[in-house]
Amino acid sequence: MHWQLDLTVYKKRDKLYNKQKENLGVNFMWIADRWQDYTVLDCSKGEKLERWGNYILLRPDPQIIWDTPKILPEWNQLNGHYHRSNSGGGEWEFFNLPRQWQIKYDNLCFHLKPFSFKHTGLFPEQAANWDWFSKKIKKTNRPIKVLNLFAYTGGATLAALAAGAHVTHVDASKGMVHWAKENAASSNLIDAPVRWLIDDCVKFVEREIRRGNTYDAIIMDPPSYGRGPKGEVWKIEESIHPFIKRCTQVLSKDPLFFLINSYTTGLAPTVLSYMLATELKPWGGTVDAGEIGLKVSSNGLTLPCGASGRWTS
Repeated sequence: MHWQLDLTVYKKRDKLYNKQKENLGVNFMWIADRWQDYTVLDCSKGEKLERWGNYILLRPDPQIIWDTPKILPEWNQLNGHYHRSNSGGGEWEFFNLPRQWQIKYDNLCFHLKPFSFKHTGLFPEQAANWDWFSKKIKKTNRPIKVLNLFAYTGGATLAALAAGAHVTHVDASKGMVHWAKENAASSNLIDAPVRWLIDDCVKFVEREIRRGNTYDAIIMDPPSYGRGPKGEVWKIEESIHPFIKRCTQVLSKDPLFFLINSYTTGLAPTVLSYMLATELKPWGGTVDAGEIGLKVSSNGLTLPCGASGRWTS
């Protein structure tokens, strides 16, 4: 029996999908391509080779499932290598790597150090978002109050401060907030208008709703899984949409933007678009979403590093 493929169904499906993508503003990649002190040099067989300032690190990346020849000499000039364990987790192996060093992005300065589960204290791909919202803040002719939730070591906080915003930085980890303050001091932003708060983000937003406090912009980078101070379980797939809905209650009457970052595989850019479009409908505006990524200097590939959803007025 001879089967002939009927393309009509696929053409209709693609046409519908493209129309949905146009309505939602789904963008497939935003690239952080202005770094001078950071580069993805190469990637192969589950690992990425990176230059962080003067140091070369090799770290695992589950999305790198291809196996290409390791030609660059930097593969044999490592300062740090994070070895993933077959049973979960892993450990660092160091080769003349200092306990802490710095890199810069424009006038922002970040302290780096290898710590838990392969991290260094900075996600370079987020510079694509820093550039985006910094331009929006600078273009406004009014004070902008930014709420940065799950704020980690303060990359977004510093970018917003440098753009002229007032920032409330909230993270549940005392160590992360201290680290963010160090980054602010190194960036000459320690006297900028910022509140540093060690708090559970969900509980903080609930209190701000009761207080009647509002913000012109919200940035959030929620974890995939976590526990609150009283053992409350946070699972991003279950918790993120209700939390976005809560956060809209602390938006000002004339908000500027709302940014969500996700490193959870199940939360595709389109999902982020749906949530933002649904909950921010009363404010109008536009929604865009896409992957964020980094260029690989050796071969021109773009390495996907997560997803972001952006609402703007």
